[in-house]
Amino acid sequence: MMQRLVLSAGCLLLTLSAFAQMTGKVYDNLSVKSDILGMDRKFAIYLPPDYETSERSYPVLYLLHGAGDDQTGWVQFGEVLHIADKAIREGIATPMIIVMPDADTGRRGYFNDINNKWRYEDFFFEELMPYVEKTYRIKGQKRYRAVAGLSMGGGGTFMYALHHPELFSSACPLSAYIGPLSMEQAKQFMTRTNETYDEAALEPYYKRHNALSLIEDISADDIKSIRWYIDCGDDDFLYEGNSLIHIAMRKKEIPHEYRVRDGAHNWTYWRTALPVVLGFVSDAFHQH
Repeated sequence: MMQRLVLSAGCLLLTLSAFAQMTGKVYDNLSVKSDILGMDRKFAIYLPPDYETSERSYPVLYLLHGAGDDQTGWVQFGEVLHIADKAIREGIATPMIIVMPDADTGRRGYFNDINNKWRYEDFFFEELMPYVEKTYRIKGQKRYRAVAGLSMGGGGTFMYALHHPELFSSACPLSAYIGPLSMEQAKQFMTRTNETYDEAALEPYYKRHNALSLIEDISADDIKSIRWYIDCGDDDFLYEGNSLIHIAMRKKEIPHEYRVRDGAHNWTYWRTALPVVLGFVSDAFHQH
């Protein structure tokens, strides 16, 4: 009887050990020094289950949070650890590193301001991305890099991929704020945020931060070099901009996946979107 109990305990320990090895890790209070912003900036990172036991390099997904959240949003509310582990375990996604930057400290948003005094987008590409891709075993080629995000982060996803199509193989905006839909809206935004600016600078700034304008102005071949997955709920208040993006891409014959599912602008919707996003970007990582 004792021998049987010892064997059972041994089997249980082996099972628990095997399960533990199938769990990734999340660190949600890391930081990088930014000379561009003049401060330390936080970020979170997900490392896949086999990161510590392998020596190989991994593809990377930059996952952007929405307004009101920070680098912990996708960790706390998006359940990135559980969802990514499950997707990898079930073969839906390839093991990857997920980087979640904080765009809500000091100033909110993923872009440089109109006066170029707050240069968050420059920080992202010139400091954060080089830092994490040097610090962690990340493959540094376009094929192995993707960007996704929700709401404000969905807008960041559109802009980052359209501003730098040479860097990303896939882009997955979820419930995205695509930018002001008119110059009047752009002016209203500047008024709400108490931003002073030169009137002559507003139109070029607006065009650079509006996904519809960028799709119209950028080479179709550059946009087609990115795999697009666009998802917005049927009850989402940002439905109009996402619908217009879909129409603009269709008119320009840009291949993309466009999903309108039952749901609103909330974490219930985005948690169900994340496994699909992980599978979608994995197709590019695998050269699907």
